[in-house]
Amino acid sequence: MQVAGEYGTDLVPPAAAATGPSPPVPPPRVPPPRAGHLPLAVTVPLWVVVIALLVVAAARVVVWDTFQPFAVLNDGTVFLYLPAWIAAVVAGLGRHWPLAAAALVVVAAQVVFMVPELTAGEPLPTWAAGAPTLRMLDANVYEHNPSMDGYVRQIDALDPQLVTLEEATPDDVAQLDASGALALLPYRLEISRYDPWAFLVASHYPISEENVVSVYRRPLIVQLAVDLPSGPIELWVVHTVAPLPSSFSQWKGQLDVLDQAVRNRGTAGLLMVGDFNGTWGSRGFRRLLDDGLTDGAAARGNPFAMTWSQEMAPLPPLVRIDHVLTGSGLAVSTISTGSGVGSDHRDLVATVAVDRHHGQ
Repeated sequence: MQVAGEYGTDLVPPAAAATGPSPPVPPPRVPPPRAGHLPLAVTVPLWVVVIALLVVAAARVVVWDTFQPFAVLNDGTVFLYLPAWIAAVVAGLGRHWPLAAAALVVVAAQVVFMVPELTAGEPLPTWAAGAPTLRMLDANVYEHNPSMDGYVRQIDALDPQLVTLEEATPDDVAQLDASGALALLPYRLEISRYDPWAFLVASHYPISEENVVSVYRRPLIVQLAVDLPSGPIELWVVHTVAPLPSSFSQWKGQLDVLDQAVRNRGTAGLLMVGDFNGTWGSRGFRRLLDDGLTDGAAARGNPFAMTWSQEMAPLPPLVRIDHVLTGSGLAVSTISTGSGVGSDHRDLVATVAVDRHHGQ
């Protein structure tokens, strides 16, 4: 039976014709990331770090070592600015160009700050070939170090002709003497104190013209002549205070005294060693280099031979505040760091070549 209706006798309503499957619905279109878009959780911390490092870099340029916190940060120039390198890469990949540009300014500042030290390597002077040498060990042994056994073993193994020690208290010296480690170093000068300003110089060769320069009622420089077979050289053993908030002005004052003393004397035949509590990032230390002294580690291509601190395990020492500096007529031919057992400092083992004609 046919039923006639609105659609005709042989037609069905349109809704009844949709008997097959429905066509697939396309997924919603996701717009591509906008250029310069990084999550706030990434950009905000990176901006904070980069801006802070920009402030430190600007302070280095404008008020170098004027304020104590920046002076301490300047000592860590090698590692301090590394987060800016990460920020530059992340910002570049995320096309966040303002952040990338700011980070690259910090990166460029670090490179500028580091170039003088990284390019200080130089060949040994021609006169050093076949020149007489002096084997030496310099160490800040740490006044609270309970045992000198590590230094005894080191002295026995190295057989140095000159040993210079900072913070070597009378008890430390007694241990070294009892061990026989200093038996072949009969000439000595000791500043006997139970505090960080104790010193010991022990030499295989005669010493003379001893003098102690004290600043702020503390020994700063132990000065003496070492009478080598090739002729005398002048040795200055140094220990400054640390640039802490309580002693920052004294640290700057002591480096000023060192600078003036070097200027007054000149650098010819001068060997200056010890704990300067300063790096190439320190304005006062850089003045000593500007005076004509040569940093032995940097000259031999070892600017990353860090010496402090050994008390931040698992991190290694991160700054180089102990130095062997030479004036004209002297040159460090080899230098390395030692373990410094029981101390917060690694020690320095160096061979110093002596020009036979340096005093002429």
